Amino acid sequence: MSDAAATDQLPLANLRVVEFSHMVMGPAVGVILADLGAEVIKVEPIGGDQTRNLLGSGAGYFPMFNRNKQSICLDLKSADGLATAQALCADADIVIENFRPGTLDRLGLGYEALKAVNPGLLYCSAKGFLSGPYEKRTALDEVTQMMGGLAYMTGPPGRPLRAGSSVIDITGAMFGVIGILAALERRHRTGTGGHVTCSLYETTAYLVGQHMAQKAVTGKAAQPMPVRISAWAIYDVFETAMPDEQLFVGVVSDGQWSSFCKAFGLEDLGNNPEFALNNQRVEARDRILPVVRELFGTMTRANLVARLETIGLPFAPILRPDELSDDPHLLADGGLLDIPIPGKGTHKLPNLPLEIDGWRATLRRPLPEPDADGDAIRATLK
Repeated sequence: MSDAAATDQLPLANLRVVEFSHMVMGPAVGVILADLGAEVIKVEPIGGDQTRNLLGSGAGYFPMFNRNKQSICLDLKSADGLATAQALCADADIVIENFRPGTLDRLGLGYEALKAVNPGLLYCSAKGFLSGPYEKRTALDEVTQMMGGLAYMTGPPGRPLRAGSSVIDITGAMFGVIGILAALERRHRTGTGGHVTCSLYETTAYLVGQHMAQKAVTGKAAQPMPVRISAWAIYDVFETAMPDEQLFVGVVSDGQWSSFCKAFGLEDLGNNPEFALNNQRVEARDRILPVVRELFGTMTRANLVARLETIGLPFAPILRPDELSDDPHLLADGGLLDIPIPGKGTHKLPNLPLEIDGWRATLRRPLPEPDADGDAIRATLK
């Protein structure tokens, strides 16, 4: 099969996306669409998106969220740059933007202006907040984790702690893609486009919704995860015989409890009628856990993993993100992509976490240099 034919078979083939974005949320919307086969044109300022040059925890933003895209650099404050951007949008299926509310409207690149010339356009705004009293506020992932209750749930009491990833940016982007695909299906039926808005704050609220529901059911506010009362007696991180080899283990059913006790020679626990049912074991955690911790402390993680895998219990070694580059499961069937990072060589980064009829996304375009595709893109404009 030719490259062109293969491209036409991709799930979102022949959709043109114009992306006005920076940082994480907007680019994450774009990279999901790009990985699924859409043609994504990233519009950058002259010299390139400043996200390319972030240090520290921001150094991975651009390499992770901008593969499979083309780049064109435009000065949107100039007549020529603005005209080129408007021409791109006039011929686009989808526009993505994540600038402050009103920024693109003032440039004539907002949804109302663009739909007048492109009625079928799907326009996705990735914002801090949906409509309401907060909608004009500036937000960041960490801001909404704090005000949305996620940081409270993640850290110990009195020490709110953001999650260890841009989880709201990325999850918010996923909701943006869901909205785009829903609007795309509507366009198939009606021929009309639409304006999709995804947000950080409402995404955070959705993620902590289970804890809001917990309060409704129990009458008590959910406690932060480090001090929560678990629904299961064994559902924790355990030390092993090697100081740096911790292991999470969960025993989440009565059947698993029986299998666990038999596999580890804990007949005294397994045969005790006081521990037969899950809620009994939760009430007796202080009696059960010391025994399990002492046993696990005498075993290597490798031996524990082998035994737990044999009996089918949930478990997880505690790893750093960089250690995933060597993970045999991710390496086995396209879970990691070899991404060339300018000046840093080629590195393995996570693929889109989807299979469609066994198909996994591939790297079709490396990270673009600023304006790498500018001339070619301009040549396609009417």
